[in-house]
Amino acid sequence: MKNSKIQYGLKHTIFTLLCVSLFSIITAEAQEPYAFTTQIDLEATPVISQGRTGTCWSFSSTSFLESEIIRLTGKKVDLSEMYTVRNTYPKKLENFVMRQGKSQFSEGGLAHDVLNSVRDYGLVPNDAYSGLFQSETSHNHAELVAVLKAMGETYIVNPARKLSKKWKPATEAVLDIYLGENLTKFTYEGTQYTPESFRDAMKIVPANYITVTSFQHAPFYSEFILNIPDNWSYGSFYNVPLDEMMATLDNALAKGFTVELDCDVSERTFSSKDGVAVIPMNPENNIKALQGVYPERKITQEYRQEEFENFTTTDDHLMHITGTLVDQNGTKYYKVKNSWGTDESRNANGGYVYFSEAYMRLKTISITIHKDAVPTATAKKLNL
Repeated sequence: MKNSKIQYGLKHTIFTLLCVSLFSIITAEAQEPYAFTTQIDLEATPVISQGRTGTCWSFSSTSFLESEIIRLTGKKVDLSEMYTVRNTYPKKLENFVMRQGKSQFSEGGLAHDVLNSVRDYGLVPNDAYSGLFQSETSHNHAELVAVLKAMGETYIVNPARKLSKKWKPATEAVLDIYLGENLTKFTYEGTQYTPESFRDAMKIVPANYITVTSFQHAPFYSEFILNIPDNWSYGSFYNVPLDEMMATLDNALAKGFTVELDCDVSERTFSSKDGVAVIPMNPENNIKALQGVYPERKITQEYRQEEFENFTTTDDHLMHITGTLVDQNGTKYYKVKNSWGTDESRNANGGYVYFSEAYMRLKTISITIHKDAVPTATAKKLNL
């Protein structure tokens, strides 16, 4: 009888220890709701929506320039995204037509397309050129793009096999109808400007901005043309090792420079609704990790390259990095301004998404920054 009690007690103790161990294993991986503490929070203009357009490249890069104007002049200016779009479409269509349809024609673009437009056509405030007519409250470019592309395809397959000289004026006429006539001068806060003089007054010098990336298929510390679909204008990228790209991003934010971001947002682990973007170590936690802390994968240069070359990492979206945060475990996140509006049912954090460091290392296609934000050692290697 005594031995039975001893055996029962021993079994009960072992069972209890097993339960405690199992509970410890489960809770080690259990979901702990995010608790963020802001580290760096640089000034930016309010979050707005790009509407039903594919012009995130203009909205995010314009937001970036608005923060640059704050940094350079102290002025808060609501710049026109659509003035840039209006002046970029003719170049896109020309590229499409002259390459006889063998190039990209879509709503997409990159940060250097905005800087090229600012260089060639200047800047204007949104009050001077909104791209909306009186009865319109949001942007929708579906019909505009369809019309422009159909025109381009018509010119390419012209039975006369001779390109009409009317196609450029026709392009301008379509853009006038859908977005409004172009500007040559306007008045802002009682002063008359041209788009070029306004750009200069805001102290924006397009040549001062560079785009940095990190891929192994091109030599490091060199410039190359990154072959992604939206690089229709064949812009050049400075290539550096992944750790240096991240150090450049961190250096910029620490010195008060915001950063333009081209990235992949097609992953299940990116959620504007939840306001986070992460790379869980265990893919089984992909959805749960949008609402609570889970261990994340270590991102190497090699894994980043592999995911890019197998098209798991793609060029999807451009956004604006304005600061950093840490979670309750001290993990770094980046505060990234989106252009999908502030509707709380679809956008957390007032329209910002918090990117974990792992997500940023893996899913960043490139960053665009002021040259002065590049660390000295990296700048020397790039001959800046």
